[in-house]
Amino acid sequence: MYYYIEGNLTHKDMNIAVIDCGGVGYKLIISYTTYMRLPNLNTKAKLFTHLVVKEDALDLLGFYDLSEKSAFLMLTSVSGVGVKVAMNVLSALTPERFAFAVASGDYRELAIAQGVSTKTGQKIVLELKEKISKDNLIKKDSGDDAMPQDTGGAVLGVSSKNDALITLITLGYTRAEANGALKDIDFSQPLEDIVKIALRNLVKK
Repeated sequence: MYYYIEGNLTHKDMNIAVIDCGGVGYKLIISYTTYMRLPNLNTKAKLFTHLVVKEDALDLLGFYDLSEKSAFLMLTSVSGVGVKVAMNVLSALTPERFAFAVASGDYRELAIAQGVSTKTGQKIVLELKEKISKDNLIKKDSGDDAMPQDTGGAVLGVSSKNDALITLITLGYTRAEANGALKDIDFSQPLEDIVKIALRNLVKK
């Protein structure tokens, strides 16, 4: 229904943001991660949206960027994971941390979110890892876009690039998009910083 809402931010708290767009105040349910990235009140803000249709209500969700929205859609595709649990995960973890937790099988990282048990964390990892095709992660031929192989640390940054590539693919980007976004990045940085830079590169395209 709506792809994004852009306008004057008139209210914000840990769960809700209100954006005035053309004289209409849109109430958006947000994660704590989005809340922390919102600008000051009475300044311009833009949130990507997703409409949740219930029997008795229509809830409009707001996400600071498309990577968070993609993570939300992946979470809610898991059987038994609803809107509330998905938003709790995204309140506890950035999209980058969420994606890497799934890619690395770290269900304990997911279980730090409110309402997410160890069993639920394991289920999220199991179902989402199965959705990531091996063909999307590893290119069989040896071109520039091939996924670098881990050589036990012999090549500086290879492991970090592998991890960043898998993280971006977990967030819904293609292997080609991920490889392009990772070009010319210093892989000696922490993984989360590498992924953030790559996401900025993807937004610019």
